[in-house]
Amino acid sequence: MAHSHFPGKEHALVISNHRSDIDWLVGWVLAQRSGCLGSSLAIIKNEAKFLPIIGWSMWFCDYVFLERNWAKDESILKSGFQRLEDFPMPFWLALFVEGTRFTQQKLAVAQHYATARGLPVPKNVLIPRTKGFVSAVSHMRSFVPAIYDCTVAIPTNQSPPTLLRMFGGKPSVVKVQIRRHLMHEIPETEDGMAQWCRDVFVTKDALLEKYFTKGKFTDLEHQKINRPKKSLIVVTCWSCLVVYGIVKLIQWSSLLSSWQGITYFGAFLVLVTFTMQILIQSSESERSTPVGLPSQDPMRQAFIQNYAENQIFDNTS
Repeated sequence: MAHSHFPGKEHALVISNHRSDIDWLVGWVLAQRSGCLGSSLAIIKNEAKFLPIIGWSMWFCDYVFLERNWAKDESILKSGFQRLEDFPMPFWLALFVEGTRFTQQKLAVAQHYATARGLPVPKNVLIPRTKGFVSAVSHMRSFVPAIYDCTVAIPTNQSPPTLLRMFGGKPSVVKVQIRRHLMHEIPETEDGMAQWCRDVFVTKDALLEKYFTKGKFTDLEHQKINRPKKSLIVVTCWSCLVVYGIVKLIQWSSLLSSWQGITYFGAFLVLVTFTMQILIQSSESERSTPVGLPSQDPMRQAFIQNYAENQIFDNTS
């Protein structure tokens, strides 16, 4: 990333393509290694707050949760942006402008729409939904100096990363390129902002095509973001404290003193894991066409109209 001294030292709006179930975790890792994990936020769908532990932590950290109804979400976004104006430390606010995780089925819908409208046909991204992006830039351009444009790629020789793979101890490789854009360079009209966002995704599509064919985004030298030692010490101390507390609780309750207790405890862990995965999978949107844009197929037009009435964003970061 150019200007490598900026990450974690300034307010930033972070936009990205959405490739997997754990893109939010990739964002957390980047924020942690940039020293701003505690002030990393996201615009996310309301259902995510009910995810055990992870969703609750997002709720307590003041993430912006949307109802997927623009009549309500417009005021929710405005209120969220106003709270950030006086935020006491550098923050990242993440927005997945595609609105849903990438799948081949959703890509086919996006390609059909692009072909019908004479737009660039995407190969590796979905067509962005720009309403949330326009709202974010309009309200935050006075106090947020930069937009971080993240391009996320999953190598084709591995399965997409999921929570179950992560909990199963299976490693996953995720490649990320970050480009920094100055906020004052973004057009000031709503149409100009929306077109800028669409142009960014055309460029992002080309970057991904290059990565999938040549194995790299660019010929520029990579800059490694190391893990801060302070964060490692904090995590280690808290982990020891939590483990100690759990051990003492188990000893006090005699939970694992019998096979029955062990069975109950194991069943609880399995239930939590699968509940999280089910909630994430059920939150996927099956729609990938931008809001309010017509299609030539009457049945598809009705489908899109229903979408426009019920969904503005569909984020699961």
